[in-house]
Amino acid sequence: MTKTEKQAAIDTLTEKFSNSSFFYFTDTSGLSVEKINKLRRICFDKGINLQVAKNTLIKKALVAGGKFSDDLDPVLNGPTAIMFTETGNVPAKVIKQFRTGDIKKPLLKAAYIDSAVYIGDDQLDALINVKSKFELIGDIVGLLQSPAKNVISALKSSGDKLGGIVKTLQERQN
Repeated sequence: MTKTEKQAAIDTLTEKFSNSSFFYFTDTSGLSVEKINKLRRICFDKGINLQVAKNTLIKKALVAGGKFSDDLDPVLNGPTAIMFTETGNVPAKVIKQFRTGDIKKPLLKAAYIDSAVYIGDDQLDALINVKSKFELIGDIVGLLQSPAKNVISALKSSGDKLGGIVKTLQERQN
């Protein structure tokens, strides 16, 4: 790889790191070409961009993109595949789904979720449970609607009683 090719790769990675709030570093070494292609297909279907890059280029791009953390430095050794995504927990779900039977890879090296860094494969279950922005908004809306639904439900169920109460109050005013 020439110096200009390396710089072009760094620039491309820097742009991806800068534009992404969620990315995962994984180890896919030892997977056959068939299994790698299957993983790439699953990632593509889920909106994940899977890319392999040299660790030195990744480090330089992370520094240039302002997302480098000292926690990531020891993780960036050996073969590294990067999963870029728009939703924080989708790559974790894909990794878990892909590891069935005798397949033990890809291994999670690290994940960067909205400036939080998760290190190690043991963090996979925690990452699966991370809610997306839209899931959190849905939960909040549901919580806000719950009291109103209860009041409306109570009013509907006691329609005869409510009508009687209103009629009694009107008679008292007259």
